[in-house]
Amino acid sequence: MDLRQAAYVVAVVDHQTFTAAAASIPVSQPALSQAIASLERELGTDLFHRIGRTVVLTPAGEAFIEPARRMLRDAEVARAAVSDVAGLASGHLDIVALPTLVVEPLVELVGRFRKLHPGVLVRITEPEDAEGIVALVRSGASELGLGDVAPDDRTIAVDHLGRQSLLAVLPPGTPLSADRQLPVTRLAGFPLITTPRGTSSRRLLASALRQADPDADPRIGVVTEHREAIVPLVMAGAGAAVLPEPLARAAASLGAVVAPLSPPLERDLYLVRRDGPLSPAARAFRTLALAHADPAASPAPRDGES
Repeated sequence: MDLRQAAYVVAVVDHQTFTAAAASIPVSQPALSQAIASLERELGTDLFHRIGRTVVLTPAGEAFIEPARRMLRDAEVARAAVSDVAGLASGHLDIVALPTLVVEPLVELVGRFRKLHPGVLVRITEPEDAEGIVALVRSGASELGLGDVAPDDRTIAVDHLGRQSLLAVLPPGTPLSADRQLPVTRLAGFPLITTPRGTSSRRLLASALRQADPDADPRIGVVTEHREAIVPLVMAGAGAAVLPEPLARAAASLGAVVAPLSPPLERDLYLVRRDGPLSPAARAFRTLALAHADPAASPAPRDGES
């Protein structure tokens, strides 16, 4: 087995057909098919079920794909280390982040990184939850991840970047107390606009409501997968939401009533990576992220890289 064969298998999985995979590399479709068939003979088992023009991984293929991705990522790190003297003039960086963390702090960090290294292509993926972030980093599909949970996984190294406040976003004209804060128990009385179960925002909101009043029965008014619809729904009077501070402040500029919650609702920010060498681009991004981290943030205990 060689890197070329592993890359061909990964391309077929990512593009779902042999023809599309061959075009993405690029290589002729017969050459790709022959290379994969040779690998299957070497392994003594099929990696794909051929169903018409589509392909589906066999159980052996399912077992093969994650080590193949790691092998390709490790080879990329090795190649990048050799060309490190070029000063990050080219290459790419794959980052995975919770959707609500893309706006803040990822946008600013990527902007700073691109100004320093304009030749590096940054590719951002947005899974719905912390488990998705860890899975993509562990598999090698992404080199760095930005989330709000420190995974209990010895193969993953973690940097604590600080904390982010979440604020209540209420329809225009909603009255507040003199201190301009909103008790979490009062928030439970609003019809709530939230993302689906399992998402980070829904998990944080549910946890805050349970801590404030275990017997409260919050009303869910709207569930949407489209985060960009949340603020317009609040403005239309459909209910209240809880959003990260940067998004909440933007909603306030549109006329929404924004208030800190009492007790405060905050979440930790973590940069995660596989415990091992990083590519020059990922190493530079991590250095930048740590330089702009909350000064009160302390390094996570499983940080194996200096």
